[in-house]
Amino acid sequence: MAKQVQVVDDVTIRFAGDSGDGMQLAGTQFTDTTAIVGNDLSTVPDFPAEIRAPAGSLAGVSGFSLHFSSSDIQTLGDALDVLVAMNPAALRVNMRDLKRNSTIIVNTNAFDTKNLKLANYSTNPLEDGTLSGYNVIPVELTKVTMATLEDLSLSLKEKEKCKNFFALGLLYWMYNRPLEITEKWLATKFAKKPELLEANKRVLNAGYNYGETTEIFTTRYDVKPAKLPKGIYRNVSGNEAVALGMVVASLKSGLKLFLGSYPITPASEILQELSKYKDYGVVTFQAEDEIAGIASAIGAAFAGNLALTTTSGPGLSLKAEAIGLGVMTELPLVIVDVQRGGPSTGLPTKTEQSDLLQAMYGRHGEAPVVVLAAQSPADCFFMAIEASKIALKFMVPVILLTDGYLAFGSEPLRIPTFEEIPEITVKFRTEPEGFYPYMRDENFVRPWAIPGTPGLEHRIGGLEKKDVYGGISYEPENHQVMTENREKKVEQVVTIIPDVVVDGAEEGELLIISWGSTYGVIKESLKVVRKAGKDVSHVHLQYLNPFPKNLSAILSKFKKVLVPEMNLGQLSMLLRNKYMKELIQLNKMQGQPFKIAEIEKKIYEVLGA
Repeated sequence: MAKQVQVVDDVTIRFAGDSGDGMQLAGTQFTDTTAIVGNDLSTVPDFPAEIRAPAGSLAGVSGFSLHFSSSDIQTLGDALDVLVAMNPAALRVNMRDLKRNSTIIVNTNAFDTKNLKLANYSTNPLEDGTLSGYNVIPVELTKVTMATLEDLSLSLKEKEKCKNFFALGLLYWMYNRPLEITEKWLATKFAKKPELLEANKRVLNAGYNYGETTEIFTTRYDVKPAKLPKGIYRNVSGNEAVALGMVVASLKSGLKLFLGSYPITPASEILQELSKYKDYGVVTFQAEDEIAGIASAIGAAFAGNLALTTTSGPGLSLKAEAIGLGVMTELPLVIVDVQRGGPSTGLPTKTEQSDLLQAMYGRHGEAPVVVLAAQSPADCFFMAIEASKIALKFMVPVILLTDGYLAFGSEPLRIPTFEEIPEITVKFRTEPEGFYPYMRDENFVRPWAIPGTPGLEHRIGGLEKKDVYGGISYEPENHQVMTENREKKVEQVVTIIPDVVVDGAEEGELLIISWGSTYGVIKESLKVVRKAGKDVSHVHLQYLNPFPKNLSAILSKFKKVLVPEMNLGQLSMLLRNKYMKELIQLNKMQGQPFKIAEIEKKIYEVLGA
């Protein structure tokens, strides 16, 4: 029977199953293919914190979501068009995110008595009317996969593991995606295991052909390529983008990049990614703990390198004393904090924005640092470069905040040419005449003198130093001067950061202020409310300490200011403290990003609509 082809603007799909079902792999392959086809896209994996929860349990469900479109998009969207559920637990966990009339592809072989019980189903949802109102596609995924591979001499476990590629092939058919990209990846992945290569290719094609030949499907869908600015694009996660940005900053500054880090979810991939760039002079050191990681980076900065340490919230807590050492020694240091749900171990694999106050104040003594925040996975590339530039220019630690949503999420990055990225000028002190280690320029920045430079011998350390001369000093007045100098240096950063830009009217009834990963969902929400005739403006902050110099003037021009955050109001607290402006808060602490509808609802509530 001939299949109809329906053109659609955008689609959100989710692969969901046990941690061992290969959902992340299937989702990544669909993403790579979709990026090459030319759609704009946004992805986020969702997996349990446990290394391996019991098979079939609700706690063990792993998912990968992908939103792809023929136009520019910023988020995953609010609800799913398609759910691939490999077992009952995957169905139950993800039901809340489904649109009415959406498509559910279920592996019926997994809906047995044991798995239904593990998912807390007293009856089979495929038979009891639970899924009425949805387009349910029952497929014996496991059985068909095993039949496809019956003549191969693989173990039963190896054969069953291939079922994710049957689901992937079926989705490729549904959305008119080519198989060749994944087949090429398989050829590389299993170059030394020809039987596994044959198995996965065979199952991938079987899934594709199943969609073509079965009468269950009457329609397939086509999402045209997005009309994005011309250029070379690469799909990147936030963690990959941070790593790439730091390598570029190293090349632009002419300094070797040193990363001293301890693995922690969700920041570990930055360490793994940077370890691939040894040929570019990058040195990665996996330390025994968080303190050793940052201490090694401070040592590398003292020796004249671009120094980096990466972590998440709990690790940032452990690094607090050493960050103070970086402030006291006045050395350039980039600290990337990939925020996750807290406190304590909290929600290791879920997203949150609750480290802002820790980044601002989470140290003993007056220890000011520069605080930046990336707004999207691709923006992590540019903000890593910006963090490096500021750290090197002002001889100061810079904390770059991302979060789990950005770190694991991905989107296309338009790769700039090397020439498009401004040079990062580094000034080492080389002349001994007139040198003192704590003399300062017009920005209150002390000179950077590499140890071993003749005539520039000096000491640094955690004890307070004498202004200008650098000897240890316990004088009360001197401590006042040095404390104020370190604060003034951070304040001077405002002279090189761009003014914040208002999206919308320059004055009016309502202004939304956001930071971090809330950028995309607010942009999508504004599209909807503006179509409904609501005049709402938006400011997104990437520079959080210091704030852009024109922010005060902007705030004064709006009657109401709404601040959505994935915390209990940390940016709101900082804004109230600095600008004495009454604010309306919208706070979410669920380990999940805001939905478009949540922002819309609050906007209408504030406007009285």
